[in-house]
Amino acid sequence: MTALGETHVTTGLTAAQVAERVAAGQVNVLPDRSGRSVLDIVRANVLTRINAILGVLFIIVMTTGSIINGAFGLLIIANSGIGIIQEIRAKRTLDALAIVGQTRPMVRRDGVAAEIAPSEVVLGDIIELGPGDQIVVDGETVEAGALDVDESLLTGEADAVFKSVGDPILSGSFVVSGSGAYRATKVGRDAYAAQLAEEASKFTLVNSELRNGIDKILRIITWLLIPAGLLTIVNQLFISENGIKAALLGMVAALVPMVPEGLVLMTSIAFAVGVVRLGRRQCLVNELPAIEGLARVNVVCADKTGTLTENGMRLAQLVPLGDDRAQLEEALAALAAHDPRPNASVQAMAEAYPVAPEWSATHIAPFTSAKKWSGISFQDTTTAQGQGNWLLGAPDMLLDPASETAARATELGSEGLRVLLLASTDQPVDTPTDDGLSAPGHVVPRALIALEQRVRPDARETLDYFASQHVAVKVISGDNAVSVGAVAGSLGLGTVDDAVDARSLPTDQDELADVLDGHTTFGRVRPDQKRAMVGALQGRGNTVAMTGDGVNDVLALKDADIGVAMGSGSSASRSVAQIVLLDNKFATLPYVVGEGRRVIGNIERVSNLFLTKTVYAVLLALMIGIAGVAGELFGFTPISYPFQPIHVTISAWFTIGVPAFVLSLAPNNERARGGFVGRVLRLAIPSGIVIAVCTFVAYALVYPGGEGVALGSKDSVEMTPEQTQAATTALITLIAIALWVLAVVARPYNWWKVVLLVGSALAYVLIFSLPFTQELFKLDPTDWSKTGIAVIASAIGIVAVEVLWRLNPTIAAWFSKVKSNPQ
Repeated sequence: MTALGETHVTTGLTAAQVAERVAAGQVNVLPDRSGRSVLDIVRANVLTRINAILGVLFIIVMTTGSIINGAFGLLIIANSGIGIIQEIRAKRTLDALAIVGQTRPMVRRDGVAAEIAPSEVVLGDIIELGPGDQIVVDGETVEAGALDVDESLLTGEADAVFKSVGDPILSGSFVVSGSGAYRATKVGRDAYAAQLAEEASKFTLVNSELRNGIDKILRIITWLLIPAGLLTIVNQLFISENGIKAALLGMVAALVPMVPEGLVLMTSIAFAVGVVRLGRRQCLVNELPAIEGLARVNVVCADKTGTLTENGMRLAQLVPLGDDRAQLEEALAALAAHDPRPNASVQAMAEAYPVAPEWSATHIAPFTSAKKWSGISFQDTTTAQGQGNWLLGAPDMLLDPASETAARATELGSEGLRVLLLASTDQPVDTPTDDGLSAPGHVVPRALIALEQRVRPDARETLDYFASQHVAVKVISGDNAVSVGAVAGSLGLGTVDDAVDARSLPTDQDELADVLDGHTTFGRVRPDQKRAMVGALQGRGNTVAMTGDGVNDVLALKDADIGVAMGSGSSASRSVAQIVLLDNKFATLPYVVGEGRRVIGNIERVSNLFLTKTVYAVLLALMIGIAGVAGELFGFTPISYPFQPIHVTISAWFTIGVPAFVLSLAPNNERARGGFVGRVLRLAIPSGIVIAVCTFVAYALVYPGGEGVALGSKDSVEMTPEQTQAATTALITLIAIALWVLAVVARPYNWWKVVLLVGSALAYVLIFSLPFTQELFKLDPTDWSKTGIAVIASAIGIVAVEVLWRLNPTIAAWFSKVKSNPQ
């Protein structure tokens, strides 16, 4: 057997055959990259729970003929329109970036191999394979040279599968080692890759703590609307004896503020804008929740090669070990020329020794990340005489660690150089060995090859950023531990002496986690060990991000909380990562982290505003309703709901609407934390209670009494002057305290937040003082005695909100203590 293996030479389809298949529709037409068509986006943004509730309430208001009170209906258009526009923009960004970052298979047609887009593959195409290539359609192997395929993404089995001619090959798998070709037998939606893309590459907002928390809150609110609405309509129609039109307006005015109509909108906008912003930095987000997830990361596992260092290398030094230098250079040139899929190290040797001898390869042992070496057996093309069995690989995998040559290799590696050993053996390189990792026969070291790796110029700055944000960085590499330690040490991550050789790592997860806690750099890490290290870190409660670009990183990328792949890396690594850095810049990661923190922190801020409004709206409706029922039962004047829908609408303009939009898009670098729902409710519920109680008390103190108050007579929806003044008093109280809640949520202050707060307050001053707006919005603050009561109630409420906010950390600590020690 030869490792050049089994071949079935074919020239591939002709141009005419390709055209015939395209005409027949036998093309690898892939699902939409972002998962949703424009029609799906429109439908998803229009047909929402929020829009359904507001739509029903808007229709009810329109039946009364009071058009001004239906102004909140504009929120339906805003909720739908802005969401549609932003998501379509994000979809276009995602689609455009995906074209750049997608796998491009090497397809053989008319005897010539060329890269084409996956969507151009047709049934029957011959697709060439090499290490790291992702298999894009299902097919049958037609050529195989020691072809090992990893099907872990399909089966969960990490061991590579050897492929012979005639064996089936499935899309979604990738080549670990060797080379070959296969014929496409299933394309388009029939192939597994298409199903994988539809499931894993959608533009989605699900499966995140943030989104799930908001959905949970919305479900609770939906159920609260039913009793609050019934109680309000009974109070308005049967107890206060308002007419049907006035009763309906009162019910709508009570229910509209209960709906956090802008919360979902702001969340959608924040996520969509995040995709667009990251897209401008050449960052492809395969799964949208990754933006949120990376913001929660506290450990980053970084591969050295391609992440901290650039992929390119150059030959720095050739150190012969007693042999003729010319013969060694000839062997290196031959190895570089005959490697079917040269990696960065072999490419560096090809650049240094471009003229290869007239040798032909008789046996090939491809490089794998497990054994860390490759080899080729040669013979002279003209004389058929053997030219030796040459090995190229890691010195510490091919040599006795106690040997003088191994010590010299370690010395070179301590300078930050990548060191390879050129050796020869007395047996063909593909001769099987007992452990499958050792080189065959008697290995004779011939030369040391020192390769220079260029550290990325932005690596130090990026690592400093993570250090400032208390994010631990672990350097995990397949290279020699000394070399890894030297590179990491030059960047301020540990020292050469601190570097750990992964071959000495324990297999027990707890023991492995202890080693990871105490060290920063690790070398000679196998792919299965990278996966185990990610699992050990996660077992200690860490949120782990893994960066990498090679086939050996795939298992760890898949298991990490967030997988980050380099755009120039293997297609396999890009396919499993949630985030792909298309410009290959490790320095882009801080921007991704910052974008996630901006989204989470800002949505938490605006959630406080929206849910505070929901709490005070529900409580105010219940308090008014109960007071009305109590008045009917005990013989005192029943109280009607104080506001018309237009009052509710303007109360949210500058306490929630405009400020929430600005805050949702503002910079925010606060560390993401868990417990989103509990933290929001701890501020929203007390603040909402304060606003509801103060508003109710202020309204009760100035309430004029009489039948049909609040919304006019049975035949009218117009308010009397006394009713207008009472409603204005309640509205001033509500708005003033709500503005203070906004001031609390906006902390810490900077110049633009101060401008936002002052501008919001001045806007309400104008609304309440201008004759035109007074008439339009049914306001009358001219009775200074009643307005004075509003000022006093507002001041009391503001003090209460401030005290509760300052006590919030103590309350949170108490709840945490009770939760952890229920007894």
